[in-house]
Amino acid sequence: MATITTKRRAASFRLPGYLLNGLKVEARKQHRSVNNLVEVVLLNAIYREPNAETLAAMKDCASGVELEELTEENIENLEEYIKTL
Repeated sequence: MATITTKRRAASFRLPGYLLNGLKVEARKQHRSVNNLVEVVLLNAIYREPNAETLAAMKDCASGVELEELTEENIENLEEYIKTL
């Protein structure tokens, strides 16, 4: 099986202490290195684009369109749906 390697280059950033500490805590929770966590977060920020359905929902929310009311029945259906995932 062939392995693909990505050439990496060093970069230096100055971050507030609280942000670096938060990254370290989150990296530990996810069993990642801080470098890997930052790489994943940056990749998601740059390349992750919402699909058409999400874009339409975002547009509805921003425009103030009246959305469907959340009822107990809807919540139960949602919980059942989530169980199937």
